Amino acid sequence: MKHITTTIFILLITISSMAQNSNDMYKNITNYTETVKGSADLFTGDVEVGGILNPTEGPYFMSAGNVKFYPKARTNWHTHDNGQILVVTDGVGYYQEEGKEIATIRKGDVVKIPAFVKHWHGASHEASMTHIAIISEADKKTVVDWMEPVTDEQYNEILKSKKQASVDITDTAIKNHKLLWPGYDSQFAITDPDFIEFFDNWAFDEVFEFGNIELKTKLMCIIASTIATQSQDEFAMFVNAALNNDISPAEVKEVVYQAVPYCGIAKVLPFMKECNTIFTERGIELPIEAQSTTTLDTRFDAGLAKQIEAFGERIPEMRKNAPKGQEHIQDYLSANCFGDYYTRKGIDFKTRELITYSILISMGGAESQVRGHVQGNLNMGNDKETLVAITTQLLPYIGYPRTLNAMAAINEVAK
Repeated sequence: MKHITTTIFILLITISSMAQNSNDMYKNITNYTETVKGSADLFTGDVEVGGILNPTEGPYFMSAGNVKFYPKARTNWHTHDNGQILVVTDGVGYYQEEGKEIATIRKGDVVKIPAFVKHWHGASHEASMTHIAIISEADKKTVVDWMEPVTDEQYNEILKSKKQASVDITDTAIKNHKLLWPGYDSQFAITDPDFIEFFDNWAFDEVFEFGNIELKTKLMCIIASTIATQSQDEFAMFVNAALNNDISPAEVKEVVYQAVPYCGIAKVLPFMKECNTIFTERGIELPIEAQSTTTLDTRFDAGLAKQIEAFGERIPEMRKNAPKGQEHIQDYLSANCFGDYYTRKGIDFKTRELITYSILISMGGAESQVRGHVQGNLNMGNDKETLVAITTQLLPYIGYPRTLNAMAAINEVAK
């Protein structure tokens, strides 16, 4: 496979643009984010196709299209009379010419495909891949000759071609991994076999089986933790795991919203966007049904009532003893933190306290608030064993120091 620099791609686009009358240039600007779904006759899996240059619309000497392949999606086998250039703009994918091994292509790679060479290209097993496909002199000869689909056996050949060490994963770890992500094949058993063996056996067997926490609660707390630790990859994995296991989109959204008063919108916003992307990819219509139960006139009283329900009569005393000039923070805690969030539908108050606890122990530096919400959880009926079990579930994602700090807070408050 021959690579050329992205400079050539930029030059091609520039020359094509210069070929137009300068007075008409701006009206021919195309937004390549306007895409259509790739035809099932030409592609396998989820593919989005958008045009950039179309020879029927102007004096171009080439056509170019922006194509996004979601994981495991790919083209059929095909050829081009004039060859083709692929500019990988995002993600990780595969490219294969007939009779040759599959090559991995990544963002920044440029692939020059000779004329009449039978080939296919698409996303990798785990990641999406986006490329711009360029065909020269598209109006003079056949643009593409589409052929048969790439079979799963052909596509998965890249996994066999890599040296795979023997990985001894327990039946329980395999079962739980498939429960969370059915049909998902991780490549870490190939790239990091010695690590994945002990990690999966620990995280998805020993840890995952610890305690008596229902799956829904377990996954919602892990999602909350990934936001607090700013772990967007793990967040996406567990949002998909939640949706795979009958956790509703509204419940997932409520976990994301619940993180805002503790982490701040600046840290949560990327996760809100990621959540929307996942929902869109899975065909979940946005916006989700509204869950608010309060108004500007009722939020303060409703929030104060929630505070007292969780933390007792010390709340009015805290408000009364607030330092002069800082009373507004107590007002915000009642009206905003509790009145705007804890009163929402979708997740019950008892579970919200567990989610808040998960956020606080994951973010670090909030030991005082952790102790307060340990007490709040105990008051709401989440006993010491429940808190220990939830903390254990989060251990693989937050590490031992924050886990031990959380355990110390549980032991101190639960006395």
